[in-house]
Amino acid sequence: MTIRAIAFTIGVICCCAGSAVAVAASPYAVASDVRLGGDDNQTRFVLDLDQKIDLTAFTLADPYRVVIDLPQVTFKLPPKVGDKGRGLIKAFRYGLVMAGGSRIVLDIKGPARIDKAFVLDATDGQPARLVLDLAAVDRESFLRTISVESRPPRKTEPKLPAVANGDQRPLVVIDPGHGGIDTGTKAASGETEKSIVLDFATTLRDRIERGGKYRVAMTRNDDTFVPLPDRVRFARTLKAALLISIHADYLPKNEGAAQGATVYTLSDNASDSEAARLAESENRADVIAGVDLTQEPNDVADILIDLAQRETKTFSNQFAHTLVGELKTTARMHKNPMKSAGFQVLRAPDVPSVLVELGYVSTKDDLKELMSAEWRGRSADAIARAVDAFLAPRLAAGRAN
Repeated sequence: MTIRAIAFTIGVICCCAGSAVAVAASPYAVASDVRLGGDDNQTRFVLDLDQKIDLTAFTLADPYRVVIDLPQVTFKLPPKVGDKGRGLIKAFRYGLVMAGGSRIVLDIKGPARIDKAFVLDATDGQPARLVLDLAAVDRESFLRTISVESRPPRKTEPKLPAVANGDQRPLVVIDPGHGGIDTGTKAASGETEKSIVLDFATTLRDRIERGGKYRVAMTRNDDTFVPLPDRVRFARTLKAALLISIHADYLPKNEGAAQGATVYTLSDNASDSEAARLAESENRADVIAGVDLTQEPNDVADILIDLAQRETKTFSNQFAHTLVGELKTTARMHKNPMKSAGFQVLRAPDVPSVLVELGYVSTKDDLKELMSAEWRGRSADAIARAVDAFLAPRLAAGRAN
């Protein structure tokens, strides 16, 4: 059996609630529990489902991972269930990876092959079950098999919003970080970065649109994963005048304390060690979601050497300074509020781009503000003012020409 697992035909099982009130069946399969068994030679992963579904599974190297692609699934698993593994599986995560599709990513200790991958029908009071068996192999065998396997096509073109014909207003792209299987950072109390930044991005979109001067598009409008190259491609394809990527940071207790918002611009040389750490963490989003980066084109990296990138960096720095000035009036700022590092999402060579870390979910006061609708409104207003201060002169110059 090859490393590629076989897709199976969907068998739909309708479940009816035994109560006086009829309950509509969920449009998606529900995952209710998960179990791991075995050792460092052979390990089994079992997922309980309320109906039989398709699956496709494959492996990735450096780091070693097993990816299980599924139709959209509603995960109702115990909290922190994937934090610890067993046998060959170190840990695992799960969530939406695109509209209509879910993914489970298993972090594995070393090279392994998928020995079996199948879904059992519900029977004898047992739920439907997804079963995946792993067997340890040497790296040479692993790479030899992975080099000849045919991986499933990955959606690489971002879905573009409809644009009214003739609307020449500058376009601002807002990029809520993370999403779907990639939760981003997480507060001790359970709040996830992906939800916090989507709420803020939605508020910011509404504030900018309210002014009527600019169009706004978001790289994601729901809890869906978007690969980093697709976020950049989204802004470039739409010929955006500005890209604002929204994130929230986390600092482990053993690394000290930090608070406040920070605005980042692109630089291959990080402004400090914290900026380098954050960029490295954010750039791992595609790895976290099980994306095969070996097939990613190098066109963006090649274009970075073009002289146009210099002008874009200048505009990005100008906007960052304006943004820090406006945010200072409404939000608590980091002691060093403007930094730079090699964030992949900022690498559009022709779109001025900044990444805003709204605050630290690991800091009580910051988290309280991040969860406050009033704070989101005030801070979104500040960013909207900065957008207008940056784009209004360019809008006026365009009209004069």
